[in-house]
Order: sequence, then structure tokens, then C-alpha cells
Amino acid sequence: MRSRFRSDRRLAVRMGLTMFLLGLLYVGFVAALIVLLKSWVLVAVLIGAMFVAQFWFSDRIAMFAMRGRVVEREEYPGLHAVVDRLCALADLPKPVVAVSAMDMPNAFATGRSADHAVVCVTTGLLRRLEPAELEGVLAHELSHVRHKDVAVITIASFLGVVAGLVVRFAFYSQVFGGRRDQNTAAVFAAVLGVSAAVYAISFLLIRALSRYRELAADRAAALLTGRPSALAAALTKVTGEIARIPTKDLRTAQAFNAFYFTPATGREPGIERFFSTHPSLEQRLEQLGRISAELGEAATPGKAG
Repeated sequence: MRSRFRSDRRLAVRMGLTMFLLGLLYVGFVAALIVLLKSWVLVAVLIGAMFVAQFWFSDRIAMFAMRGRVVEREEYPGLHAVVDRLCALADLPKPVVAVSAMDMPNAFATGRSADHAVVCVTTGLLRRLEPAELEGVLAHELSHVRHKDVAVITIASFLGVVAGLVVRFAFYSQVFGGRRDQNTAAVFAAVLGVSAAVYAISFLLIRALSRYRELAADRAAALLTGRPSALAAALTKVTGEIARIPTKDLRTAQAFNAFYFTPATGREPGIERFFSTHPSLEQRLEQLGRISAELGEAATPGKAG
């Protein structure tokens, strides 16, 4: 069966451009480290080891941090039934289904590939959403699985992780380290400067990439289910419920905003939108409104397809 997940060409172009810029940043950063540290073997070993650890264990870390546990069909038959139906519709291997005992209504998908994926929903989400709304949220998360978004974001964010670790190491080395000769100090300062710049640039590019992929997942989910209004209702309901949760109770969850269906910010972003992992609610609803109009035109007799 041919997958019914579809994406937006303009979003794909923007994501491709962002990934290209991140790739250039990767090359420049690694080249700078090799020149400054004078050892490509050391750089390759360090970066390779950290990449393998992040790529292979990020899903387990996310599940542990968000208290997710795998649930069987007997325990949550309705949830499994929706996932089964959507996977059949999308011609997608069924992921592991998990539930997190959190009152905050949300969902996330993790895993490095479709064959090693987990879709997790919170008990707060299950309690608040209607069946059609839940289906829209799960279709959104399955779209992330289909398009390998978790792997893409993991790979894209790796450079920022390395650069951030270098900056942190350099800072503590400066604070607790001993005296250095002039040449060592110059190399140290150069590595610190390059790493700080790379971290800042990659941070902004990754946030932009994440926002594009969220819009693409919304679009794919709306087209898969054929009910953009249900997804829009779920977005509005979940965002409104999160806004009522005290900020202090959201702080732990905010570290994992990139994974969530909608971020645990508690408010719509202002200038923070440039640093957000998700588009604004208004932007997402506007896109779903356009898709609803498109589907309505396609369903009207006598209209060209």
C-alpha cells in the first residue's frame, strides 16, 4: 500500500535549506577543531563517540525523563485501536505504544527509525480529548515517525550539543585550570570562540528546522485523517489546558519541548518565537484552516481535483 502521508513542498525546501546550512556549519566546526587541536584522530574519536551515544540512547533518555511506560492492548485497547488504524492507513510499522502518568496533556514520538519508534501520550491527554482529536494528535506523532523527524533533529542538534560541551569544558577549565603559556592560551581562546559561535548559530537553525517539521507534521496528519478541524480542536484544547498549569510545574517538561505535540510554555511566544521549537498556535491553526478549505473544494462535486 502506498503511504497516504504527504508533505508540503515549500516546507520541504525550507527544511532542506536549513539542513544544508547546518551541514556547512558541521564541516566548518570540525575543520576548525582539527586545525586548532592539531589532531583529526582525537576530534574524530570524540565526536564519533558522542554521536553514537546521543543517536542510540536519546529515545530511552526521553522515555525515562517523561516517565513513559510501554502499555499493552489489554490495558489501553482504545489507544491501540487508533494507532493500529492510522498505521494501516499510512502503511507504517506499528510503533511501541506508551503512556506517561502526567496530568499535562501532551504526546511525543521518539526513536531513531520507524522500526525502533515509540509513540507516547500522557494520561492528561487521554482524559481531555475526544476520539477524533486524539486521532489527529496520534497522526501528527506518526508523521514524525514516518519522516524520521526524531533522527533528523537528533543529528542536526548534535553539533550544538558538542559545541555546548566544548564551551562548558572550556569555562570550567579556565576557572579551575592552572596557568598556561601564551600559545596554549591562544588555542584555548580560539576553540572557545569558535564553539560559542557554532552553538549560537546551530541553536537558531535547529529551532527553525523544528518549527518547519512541526508544520509539516500537522499538514501530513490533517491529510491522513481527512479531519483538519479535529487536529485544530486538539491543538486549541491542549494549548489552553497547558496555559492553565503554573509555570513552575512546567519547568521540568520544558527541557523536552522539541519532542512534544505542543510546547510546555504556558503562553504564546512573543519575541521568543524565534527561539521556539514549535510554530505559534495561530500559525498552526491558519495552516489547518487552509487545508480544511482545500479538502472542502476537493469534495465539492464538479470541482477540478
